[in-house]
Amino acid sequence: MDVIDMAPVSPRDDGAPPQINTVPGPHLRRQVWLRTKSGQRLAYAVSWWDASHVDEYLQNRSLPIWDSLSRLHTELYRDIQAIYCGHNRTLAKAFGQEGPFWGRHYLFWHDRKPLTLIYEIFSPYLSRYLGELPRPKFE
Repeated sequence: MDVIDMAPVSPRDDGAPPQINTVPGPHLRRQVWLRTKSGQRLAYAVSWWDASHVDEYLQNRSLPIWDSLSRLHTELYRDIQAIYCGHNRTLAKAFGQEGPFWGRHYLFWHDRKPLTLIYEIFSPYLSRYLGELPRPKFE
């Protein structure tokens, strides 16, 4: 995993999904690439956290979120808000793969409170591990 950036952001200027308003602020945005050992990009992920509590949950910021939360035995509820599928030239260049690209964004809840908002885009390269998916028809 490569951490691209982890910095404070303003929700108005960030282009985050509207559910960002559910997560208490001020917000800290974390952007990462998930890669294979050989360096092939598999996913791009962005998460938004309450800046005053992020260190409680991401004690080692270089670890994937799930690794950090599972080490703490944090009980979570994943609340999927949207699923996406489409083509994008910027993503094709970044992944080195043509689309379509699948994505989703969701909230993680802990103790009935929103913990983080996560937005993920997946590379078509994953089909080498998961098998071919039917290609959606876009008009």
